[in-house]
Amino acid sequence: MKDTYRHKGLRKNLIEEIRSKGIDDEKVLEAMMKVPRHLFMDTSFIKYAYKDQAFPIGCGQTISQPYTVAFQTRLLDVRRHNKVLEVGTGSGYQTAVLIELGAKVYTIERQRELYMKSQSFLTSVGYKANFFYGDGYEGLPSYGPFDRILITAGATEIPEKLKSQLTVGGIMVIPLGDSNSQVMTRIVRINEEGFEKTEHGRFVFVPLLKGKSM
Repeated sequence: MKDTYRHKGLRKNLIEEIRSKGIDDEKVLEAMMKVPRHLFMDTSFIKYAYKDQAFPIGCGQTISQPYTVAFQTRLLDVRRHNKVLEVGTGSGYQTAVLIELGAKVYTIERQRELYMKSQSFLTSVGYKANFFYGDGYEGLPSYGPFDRILITAGATEIPEKLKSQLTVGGIMVIPLGDSNSQVMTRIVRINEEGFEKTEHGRFVFVPLLKGKSM
């Protein structure tokens, strides 16, 4: 599939819609403008690619609503060359946005089918990331610490192993709550022992599950 002028026009309209909802971080909006979201969706959903909605991608997972991607990414405050751990690769759309922001991305997915699919696709379209099939609750301790950690599924608690993999001054963004809704939470590591937590509104994500799924 191609990224046509029509796709670019639809994407521009979507970015303007996201901006109208309060996302004013131009770096994030520019990164999202560069990522052809329609390529990350099954062909049956192509006509919905540039609506501000989440859609299923198989394995009980979704490609997040673009506004939610923008909101999380803005909170993460990614700087060029930041080492970012993404928990939940999913379709790879958020991964691509992080790469467009200049991050060095390490992304982990527990669903083997999605891991294989996103790794193959992102590589084929030129997005270079470090892909891992594993348990997001465990993180990637041998590859850390990380400047930023982004969790793209709803968690009932903050995984302690992920907190320990955050650099001092690093930022974690995680949706916290039950299966019905979560509070977008930003955690900053102040020092070796101290963390500062702030809350940023309610969202709905698929649950963050432990272990690997075949």
